[in-house]
Amino acid sequence: MKKTIFIISILTFLSLPTPSLSVSKPCNKNDKKVLFQIKKSLGNPYLLASWQTTLDCCKWYCLKCNKTTGRVVELTIFSGNISGQIPPEVGDLPYLQTLEFHKLTNLTGQIPSSITKLTHLTNLRLSWTNLSGPVPSFLSQLTNLNFLDLSFNSLTGSIPSELAKLTKLVAIRLDRNKLTGGIPKSFGTFRGSVPSLYLSHNQLTGDVPKSLGDLNFTWIELSRNHLTGDLSMFFGTNKTIRIADFSRNSFQFNMSGTEFPESLTYLELNHNKIYGRLPATLTGLSLQYLNVSYNRLCGEIPQGGELQKFDNTSYFHNRCLCGSPLSACS
Repeated sequence: MKKTIFIISILTFLSLPTPSLSVSKPCNKNDKKVLFQIKKSLGNPYLLASWQTTLDCCKWYCLKCNKTTGRVVELTIFSGNISGQIPPEVGDLPYLQTLEFHKLTNLTGQIPSSITKLTHLTNLRLSWTNLSGPVPSFLSQLTNLNFLDLSFNSLTGSIPSELAKLTKLVAIRLDRNKLTGGIPKSFGTFRGSVPSLYLSHNQLTGDVPKSLGDLNFTWIELSRNHLTGDLSMFFGTNKTIRIADFSRNSFQFNMSGTEFPESLTYLELNHNKIYGRLPATLTGLSLQYLNVSYNRLCGEIPQGGELQKFDNTSYFHNRCLCGSPLSACS
């Protein structure tokens, strides 16, 4: 009888509610106050209708908190009818790791310097908005950044060389802006991982710095600029580049002796001034995309590999390129 009572007591104890380790701490009061200031600065938009005093701010739309501390770690505002500028108060969320303003076409003004207070920031995405002004050099103070995306804006001026100080970057997107000047030489001095580099659809000029050839890029897009120089430095049997888009520039070099790495799957060189022959080593690559049209190439297209699976639009409008899929060489 005593044994039965003991077992029942144990089962009763185990069934009692106990504090759960998964229970989240409520939103920090200081963060909540800052968030209301941000909402007000943005004109109290409908997108942020869930931002109410009656609801724990960690449950608000566009937010994520650290469950242990209740501090806001992600602010991701996107695809809403929001006008105005990025509120400087975003810099008063000290534990923020991700800050995103994306697809907000009525968001204007410049990138606020208060962002530099976000020392824990790893992801900064201010894209598909109407931001103007320069790419600020003060972004180099965000030393924990892994991802910087300022694409699809109206940013002007030159690319600040100081961005090369961001040693933890995995990717940097400055494409689809109105940037001028050259690519900074410092971009050949990235330490740590070499970031994927997106600079396409700008108004960049000049030769690509030779220092970039010292790095081993995996993904690089420089298309639709006014860049010049020799691109062969990005290639070689010791490189691991996979995606390379250098189209619609004024690059000029002899392609005949260029060696391409086995890793290359996407090569876009169209609308340049590249001359020479297509090297036979291209037949050894597992290419998913190739376009060398509108250049000054000559000679027979090497036979074999993936080269004949692309149609004539990948090769036409060259000086004297011939062979399948183009007309036979005479």
